Amino acid sequence: MSLLELNDLKVHFPVKKGILFDRTVGHVYAVDGVSLSVEAGQTYGLVGESGCGKTTLGRAVLRLVDITSGSAVFDGTDLAALPEEEMRRSRRRLQMVFQDPLGSLNPRQNIESILCEGMEAHGIGADRAERRERVLRILEKVGLPDGALSRYPHEFSGGQRQRIGIARALVLEPDIIICDEPVSALDVSIQAQVINLLEELQESMGLTYLVIAHDLAVVRHISDIIGVMYLGALVEEAPSDVLYAEPRHPYTRALMSAVPVPDPEVEDSRERILLFGDLPSPASPPPGCRFHTRCPWKQPTRCDTERPLLTDMGDGHKVACHYAAEIAAGALQPSAASVPSRNDRPAGAGQGTPPGETEDTRPEESAPAAS
Repeated sequence: MSLLELNDLKVHFPVKKGILFDRTVGHVYAVDGVSLSVEAGQTYGLVGESGCGKTTLGRAVLRLVDITSGSAVFDGTDLAALPEEEMRRSRRRLQMVFQDPLGSLNPRQNIESILCEGMEAHGIGADRAERRERVLRILEKVGLPDGALSRYPHEFSGGQRQRIGIARALVLEPDIIICDEPVSALDVSIQAQVINLLEELQESMGLTYLVIAHDLAVVRHISDIIGVMYLGALVEEAPSDVLYAEPRHPYTRALMSAVPVPDPEVEDSRERILLFGDLPSPASPPPGCRFHTRCPWKQPTRCDTERPLLTDMGDGHKVACHYAAEIAAGALQPSAASVPSRNDRPAGAGQGTPPGETEDTRPEESAPAAS
């Protein structure tokens, strides 16, 4: 059995309206039917553009937001069905590293107080001396000096604060750590240090990670399995190398084409898929396939009426697309408007404004957030 298994997990937030009496007039479908599994010792990367529900999914696993339906089975126990007190005790084995390292740390507490707080809540350590000794061991693992204990969060750099966030998770000796955009707020050089630290800790402590990010390079570097989310649903899942070598869902192909290549000749000649229009509102998702309103391969049948299931196409490569096999075989081609030709762009300007157009006359377009 997998260490963590999500089955048709849904998180819907009610939309209230009224002055004297609130009434529910709709729902925001933040997470709508996600199923995935994470094996012990594995790193599962979850990617997608802003607003697709990645962070809400991570918070739902920890029950920081209420689960509307479905199950989140951790080591044989359905977290969605646990009473509050049992769930609180279970959080010792489930920890989270938050996106904003400063915002997640209490500015009124020094580092020793922050790191000992969780241990006191879970009854770890016989006394303050034992807890302090444990904290010092963890600080050494994350590369911070002993003198950091008496200092406050504002006295550290962004990278050091993120190390403190990692240390706070590690002191409880969890089985799985959910990393919500762990390096997006950091400089590139500091990002590499934090990613390398996470990998070293995984090897030495046998940790399991669920990494939530929009940076495809980071996810590729650290993940064993990658899942791609769009508008609250999982649209593709595959081993890291397989996904990057052969993306099969139209949205994943667009994501990959948005990643710049550090070679002017390759960048100018490769296929670039542009997505037109804005991300639909999760409060009113389109019927059928969630991506059909922006899909370059949209077909007149099934796409706007039937929601595709996440189907295994072999070797653990799962895709939620009615026409994934035809697209992979080249039997279906994207619409001409979504794939600009090389003659439409100035030489060496992979994403520049086409000749004869200005920024004001270009058609509205949007590309997935990726770097």
